[in-house]
Amino acid sequence: MTDVRIGPALVVPVDAPPFTGYVEVTGGAISHLGEAPTAAAAAETVGATGRIVVPGFVNTHCHTSQQLGRGLGDDVDLLTWLHERIWPYELALTEADAELSALVCAIEQIRNGTTLIADPGGRHVDGMARGIAAAGIRALLGRSSMDSGDGRPKGDRESTAEVLAAQDDLAARWHGNGRLRFSYTLRTIFNCSDDLITATVERARALGSVVQMHVAEIPEENAHTVATRGATTVRHLARLGALGPDLLAVHAVWLDDDEIELLASSGCPVSHNAASNYKILGSPRIADMLDAGVLVGLGTDGAPSNNRMSMIDEMWLAAIAQKGLRRDPTVLPAAAVLRMATLDGARALGMAGLVGSLALGKRADLVLLDPFTANFATAADPVSALVTALKSENVESVMCDGEWLMRDRRLTRIDEGAVLAEAAARAAAVRRRAGMT
Repeated sequence: MTDVRIGPALVVPVDAPPFTGYVEVTGGAISHLGEAPTAAAAAETVGATGRIVVPGFVNTHCHTSQQLGRGLGDDVDLLTWLHERIWPYELALTEADAELSALVCAIEQIRNGTTLIADPGGRHVDGMARGIAAAGIRALLGRSSMDSGDGRPKGDRESTAEVLAAQDDLAARWHGNGRLRFSYTLRTIFNCSDDLITATVERARALGSVVQMHVAEIPEENAHTVATRGATTVRHLARLGALGPDLLAVHAVWLDDDEIELLASSGCPVSHNAASNYKILGSPRIADMLDAGVLVGLGTDGAPSNNRMSMIDEMWLAAIAQKGLRRDPTVLPAAAVLRMATLDGARALGMAGLVGSLALGKRADLVLLDPFTANFATAADPVSALVTALKSENVESVMCDGEWLMRDRRLTRIDEGAVLAEAAARAAAVRRRAGMT
């Protein structure tokens, strides 16, 4: 017995040529891909004529605990954004707030076709985990980790040993818990000692997970690292032995040629967050990184730095901006950008064997798209249009691990209206407590 049969539809596996045919799901995994269905009976048949099936998008950088802070970080520089807006906001969050924030973030991710996120952490990981688990998406969880440096709120100061112990406890509780995994994290080199960096990397490697770290975000960061450590951030991380496939370098905006080569030669992946980068940080050399062989995934960052938590928007912006920066319309073709948003993102998180493409045996994380909208219906090349024309209105149904989380544009697990009403009230209360009314 097949659990779900989808088709006939245009199937875009990402790591294989598109075809018109069927996807079948059994036991939460993809059990068949082909132009014709199998002869097995199906418990559910989804007639999908004219529809498009793609892998669920992979968001490699998504601050779920910041969802209630949308709009707090507009039109300010990074250090003002962090010290005067985000840290006071995060300190004002309760665990219940963090849980609701993560749930609302997951709703937005589902509605935009994302089934896997990497959360670089907040203060209340247990609450965040419960919110994500309630929505049903897949996630790599983290705890925002800092042990030194200036600017930290008085209520958020911990020693190296305290930071590591807290992360060890969370890893024991959440790594491999359902669709959740744990990721050791480092906030930025401004606020992480070398002892914390090396111990964190060692723990992540022992766990078989990755480290998430904001890297080379602004010129002032590199200047700080040169002044305090004797080299720029990427060079210093290389000197510590931290660069590698298990360190996810988030943003990586201010790099020179040698630093790009260090990332490439070490296999260190990058999370490119186009909207937040261009809004706050600068213009990263993504096309140059790809030319050098750096693995690049896409991410939304958090609601206060992006405001649009949509991987669909990130694909479009990532492609358009690099074409303009290079003055070359051939860079970042649509197929490459789609791969960045799916399989390459999964590779960057160490989860490509599980998700990221439609392939036999992989978990059934997939999206059913409706192309019959004014923005998409006339597209000459529907695969290219997945990057150039797709909008959230085209996302019809979303499956994670073989479970429909959204079916015919209706969320299956969540009373969306009630959740959003509560979120609006809680967001206002957090702003009051943080003194940001």
